[in-house]
Amino acid sequence: MSDATPAAARPPEADASAVDTRKEQSRWFRYYRTNGRAMNAFLTLVIVWAVFAVNNPPLFLNPVFYNAFLFSVPATIFLTTSLVFVIVSGELDLAFPSVVGAAGGVFMYMVMSGFPVMGAFFLTLGFGALLGAGIGLIVVYGKISSLVATLGLNFFILGLVNLLAQGRTISAPDAVGTLGNRILTGKFELLNTGLQVPMHFVWSLLWCLFCFVLFKYHKFGVRVQLVGDNTDSARQMGINVERIRVGVFIFSGIAAAIAGAILVQMANMVWFPTSGKAYLLIALAALFVGGTPTWGGVGTIWGALFGAMTVTLIPSGAVGAGFAGYWTDFLFGLVIILTMIAHRFSGARVR
Repeated sequence: MSDATPAAARPPEADASAVDTRKEQSRWFRYYRTNGRAMNAFLTLVIVWAVFAVNNPPLFLNPVFYNAFLFSVPATIFLTTSLVFVIVSGELDLAFPSVVGAAGGVFMYMVMSGFPVMGAFFLTLGFGALLGAGIGLIVVYGKISSLVATLGLNFFILGLVNLLAQGRTISAPDAVGTLGNRILTGKFELLNTGLQVPMHFVWSLLWCLFCFVLFKYHKFGVRVQLVGDNTDSARQMGINVERIRVGVFIFSGIAAAIAGAILVQMANMVWFPTSGKAYLLIALAALFVGGTPTWGGVGTIWGALFGAMTVTLIPSGAVGAGFAGYWTDFLFGLVIILTMIAHRFSGARVR
């Protein structure tokens, strides 16, 4: 005997309930397909923190432990969230570490020349935009692979910076503690908890909000996604593909300049010629953990934020949890692989 109930014998309430259930499942399924990458990145951050916290609860439940974390993560946040635009457009920027170093040097030169910190900061953003525009023009109008071109430009700009600086550091101790310095990188204690929240962490969160609005609701962000999804269709819609792609490199250059100026002030107004060099793999790892794949058309700003927080937490968190230092690379690789597998189920591949 069949267990199925004939339609005529089922009460109308049963059909209505089934329809509501399907609608509910469909709504949540669609939500996950749309936001799953950011959700996966957030879940990864929670799991990584939980694994560390279980091994050393007193340390990870102490707000003071996160002082160094909040101090160091903003630079990665600025870089990673801006790279979302580049990757989504179908390009790749490997030159941003050199822009970080060059912008930090320009910022320090202006401060030592008598510019106020805030004035030097905004002029440095302009320098970053110009450098990003130059990189974009070479890649887009030179019709060179962005992977090859930006990698070569990264070495070229870093080499040029080192030649100009002759390997010497630059410091401006008199600028430490000035109003502009406190606005950009000062600290305040959160509710007498001992947690020192640096201002550049607050600015990085506001930057994320700005990037989210720009990416999701502004025509520039929408066009970036269209260009990365299907270049030919974007052209037929009247979008200037070349201008958009140059624009994402300009945006990346501005973010790199912010990171460069911030890193200088994090080091008490000391600039190193190799400043920013270490962020190449860190930012890319954060980008992929955050759910922005390499094929373009797909990306998430909030996922990039959670990815940046995850990769920043792993080194110090692993040591704090009792893992030996040589576990760090293994944990990085494991987290990247597992999150990329999870991202595969949160949305169809565009390319």
